[in-house]
Amino acid sequence: MAPSGPSLVRRSSRRIFFGAAGVVVAAVLVIGALWLLQRSLIYFPDTSEVPSAAAMLTEGEDLTLETSDGLSLGAWFAPADPSAEDRDFAVLMAPGNGGNRESRAGLADALQEEGFAVLVLDYRGYSTNPGTPSEEGLLRDGAAAVEALRDQGYPPERTIYFGESIGGGVIAGLLSKHPPAAAVFRSPFTDLADVGRTHYPWLPVRTILRDDFPVIHHVSQTQVPISVIRAERDSVVPSHLSADVAEAAPNLVEHEVIPAADHNDTRMFGPEIAAVVGRLADTLEE
Repeated sequence: MAPSGPSLVRRSSRRIFFGAAGVVVAAVLVIGALWLLQRSLIYFPDTSEVPSAAAMLTEGEDLTLETSDGLSLGAWFAPADPSAEDRDFAVLMAPGNGGNRESRAGLADALQEEGFAVLVLDYRGYSTNPGTPSEEGLLRDGAAAVEALRDQGYPPERTIYFGESIGGGVIAGLLSKHPPAAAVFRSPFTDLADVGRTHYPWLPVRTILRDDFPVIHHVSQTQVPISVIRAERDSVVPSHLSADVAEAAPNLVEHEVIPAADHNDTRMFGPEIAAVVGRLADTLEE
């Protein structure tokens, strides 16, 4: 005998209820897992050992950075190339979220040839450094690099901060506490949530994200001279987000677009980028 009308309605209602409940539970589990594991989706450290600074950079030396929470981090320091005119400025290089300092040696060398001393930072958890990356941790690492440069004779007023991608979040956080002579943002984002929403539009990224890196907020509040570099076809940090950072800078010196380039193209780690830093330094020396 077929179920009566009311009984059929009740069974249908139960199926709808349990189906909806299953979807909600699954969504909560997925979001919970992403909340717990999100930093593994943000940071991609290469944990291999790197060569010595002397093997990679002219007159390079290995440094140990001491962070405010007790970590000792490996880094490289090198003076300006002896064949270049020494600008008497250092560049603090805050890398992006992948690789380690070995992959930035080419840019560091190009900066030396532009007449800069360089400090190439590796964050906690990168190369053989102890610790686990996070926004708070990376900001501590950046501050430790500022102090290491001070010990090398380059206080913040003789230092240009260079932040690549998430490294832009690091140097943005240093602008007010340790104001530099100037800053260069390469492929910066407005904040990390805006990047996340681009790649995961179906997730409530801003709600669940633990690390923020509010670059545009810090940039808009400083009078430090700033140059912005962006790749025209950036598939990691949408180029328009970098353009928004440039527009927000009250003291913008240069907004350089590298035509037809993507985020990790070789051109984004070479002489074209170093030349932007050089042009910014030229304005400081006038």
